[in-house]
Formats: sequence, C-alpha cells, structure tokens
Amino acid sequence: MKILVCNDDGYRARGIIALRQALEGLAELTVVAPERNHSGASNALTLELPLRVTQYEPGKYYVSGTPTDCVHLAISGLFDYQHDMVVSGINNGENLGDDVLYSGTVAAAIEGRFLGLPTVAFSLRRPNEGRADFTAAARVARLIVTHLLAHPLDRHMILNVNIPHLPFEELRGFRTTRLGHRHRADQVTRARDPRGREVFWVGRAGEGEDDGPGTDFFALAEGYVSVTPLQVDLTRHSAIDTVDRWLGGITV
Repeated sequence: MKILVCNDDGYRARGIIALRQALEGLAELTVVAPERNHSGASNALTLELPLRVTQYEPGKYYVSGTPTDCVHLAISGLFDYQHDMVVSGINNGENLGDDVLYSGTVAAAIEGRFLGLPTVAFSLRRPNEGRADFTAAARVARLIVTHLLAHPLDRHMILNVNIPHLPFEELRGFRTTRLGHRHRADQVTRARDPRGREVFWVGRAGEGEDDGPGTDFFALAEGYVSVTPLQVDLTRHSAIDTVDRWLGGITV
C-alpha cells in the first residue's frame, strides 16, 4: 500500500509534517508538496512553464507548482510505481461550503480522484488566537485513513474532513455533513505599495449563511469532526428539464 501525501500550504507547513507523522506505519508514504504556499489555488495546472521537482529528504519532494501539479506529476509518471491513495492536508484553516471551490487542499484530493484513486482532504479550523495545534487533527487523520484502508468507499468519492480546533478528548465525535454556504465575501481592500502604487487585497471570506443542522458549518461549530462526501459532477440535474424548456424559446 502506497499513500501520496500532499497539501497547499507548502512542504514546510506544520500541517503536512503532522499528517505524515500521523500516517507512519499505515503504508509506504511519499510526500509531494508545493514549494511555497498555494492556498486558494483551486485546481490550477501549470501549462505554460516547466515544473521542477526537488527531493529534500528520502521519500519527500517539493514542486515548483500548484497542489494539482504535485498530484498530477506524482501519479502520472514522476515515479516508477503507482500510488493507492491520496491524502491531502492538514490545512491550516477550515474548508467549508464554498471554500471547496477555491481550496488547493481539496483540489489535490480532486486531482487524485480524476486519476482514479480514493482521496481524502483534511483541514483544521483556525484558532481564534495563537498558533494552530495539529495534534488532535493528526490523530483524527490517522483514524479516518486507517478506517478507509480497512473499509474502502466508492473510489469516485472524495472525503472533505474538517476538524475543530480542540483537544482530542474534547471532540464530540464524527458527523456526516453536506456543504453549507457562506455570505458574500468582504469588499476588497485598497492599499499602496512602498512605491505609492495602488494594490488590492482580496476580502475576507463571508461567515456561514446556510449553516444550520446537517451542514459542515454546524457540525464544526458544535465540536464535531465534519466529513462531507464530495463528487466531481457539478451538473444541477434537477434543472435539466427546466433549462431544456427555457432553451425551447430560442430559435436559430
């Protein structure tokens, strides 16, 4: 059994170090992670530039590209062996609701799914103050990966796991959830660089809007580990007939 470990915070991030340590002994582990932080990179692939891969320790590599680049390279020819699973994280910050469309952590898992492997993404809720403590999240990751190895799910399923920032003993358990929805993000912030040129900072993500019982937002707020099954198909199947009738009003 070979597990590919990736993230979007970069190969030096404490989350991926904690994740790899947590998975020791479960399988043969290979780390392939971005050289720098690529939070918010979504499913971007680098197509116009060559990618460089550097081995920094045995079984550990960093790539001059995105999380998706890392997984794509690792599964599509970088090694002379095949992986059996992709595990991404542990992200420093939750990936709830709309976040999954932007998240490089989730994108790494999605790329693994595109290439035919079972995948899971782990994210830790950012603490209100101070540094993130990945101890409990690492224990949760080991529990879930161990269970997934023993009891495999549909290979087309992606698990998005969000973990409260609590001591392990204070976690209330696991909840299967659906994605919630955030309010609109804050307005962009205008600023000036040291040369006086105008620059912009993307606004802070909105708070939960659809965040009631059953959602990933609600489970996390209540102290539960949220486990959301994701799929790649974005088709709104219930609207196909509606759009078909709507298109009937257009003539060529």
